[in-house]
Amino acid sequence: MHITDDIKFAPNTTQPFQNGKRMLIAGILMALALVPNTLGQVTRDMMMDAYFQVSVFVAATLLLFYGSERVFKIDIAQVMQSARWGQVPMAALFGATPGCGGAVIVVAAYSSGHVSFGSVVAALTATMGDAAFLLIATRPDAAMVVLPLSFAIGIMTGWIVDAMRFQPAAQSNGTGLKIPAIGMLRKRDMAFLTLATPGFGIGVLQLVQSPLYDAIPHGALMAIGLTGTAVGLAIWALSPIMAMTNATDAPVTRMAEETSFISLWVIGAYLAYEYLVAFAGLDLQGLFQSAAPYLPIIAILIGFIPGCGPQVLVTTLYLNGLVPFAALLGNAISNDGDALFPAIALNPRAALAATVVSAVPAIIVAYALHFMAPYFMN
Repeated sequence: MHITDDIKFAPNTTQPFQNGKRMLIAGILMALALVPNTLGQVTRDMMMDAYFQVSVFVAATLLLFYGSERVFKIDIAQVMQSARWGQVPMAALFGATPGCGGAVIVVAAYSSGHVSFGSVVAALTATMGDAAFLLIATRPDAAMVVLPLSFAIGIMTGWIVDAMRFQPAAQSNGTGLKIPAIGMLRKRDMAFLTLATPGFGIGVLQLVQSPLYDAIPHGALMAIGLTGTAVGLAIWALSPIMAMTNATDAPVTRMAEETSFISLWVIGAYLAYEYLVAFAGLDLQGLFQSAAPYLPIIAILIGFIPGCGPQVLVTTLYLNGLVPFAALLGNAISNDGDALFPAIALNPRAALAATVVSAVPAIIVAYALHFMAPYFMN
């Protein structure tokens, strides 16, 4: 396949004003990373964490899905649309897949009018996002309970939503959604893949807390993490699309574009939280310790925060014995991971509605477990 770095193949590019705003945001983020003080150090560390903890896993999952579509010549959205009663279980299965790529696929399918709103609810309810990787690696016994239970609850909730014919007011979803095709595979896409490949390996080593990760020179980690972040910001800033890609584009291009879009939001979430911790004294861990009776609802509310960073934090607190299993399960059901970012961009009403709906089973299940078996699996 011919590789080019020219974006003229996109028939409908974004307005220069939008790209100008994106370039300004990307420039500010990179400038913050270059500041030679505590602010710069915190920014660089969070960018590296966002890259190795989230971006590379999102990229791997999206490439798996889009690559499978291309290799096997299938359209996942069309397959889901024709599944009828099986549409919701399929969506829940995609959502339950570790990482956020599967849920992103369902959100994209809804935005193009291929699946029901109940399918979106099922996927977002079932997903645990990138926190699933951490739980599987460190507490597989807990993962064997959380993931299947979230999957089952996602199916039931999705079916109930569709049976009630609940449908938020349409905004940008529907068959009329216009997504410009980028065209040929670009150099920037290959650069993103080239960096994400070793980045994924590093991310796995960090996730399982392997001694091999500690043996990697910090300079090498910094080079790969920040360069990968910079390439992603450049792709996002120059992108001719809003959030989701056209199905006719190459899998690597789709992966690079959508991962870059999600990563921008993840970086923002990581930085917002860490800036509050470093410069405003926010102590979320202390909040959990001093509010024992309210831990499940606090974890559920944290699940409303878009992105996987806060959810990874809740999982980490559970692994350290600071929050009960009920809180972990409530967070797993209520959190929508990185899939909420494209959902917000494409259809804010549907995104908000799906988040609110997923809170209902989260509260019921978490507090049922909290009162019946408060020390279960702690």
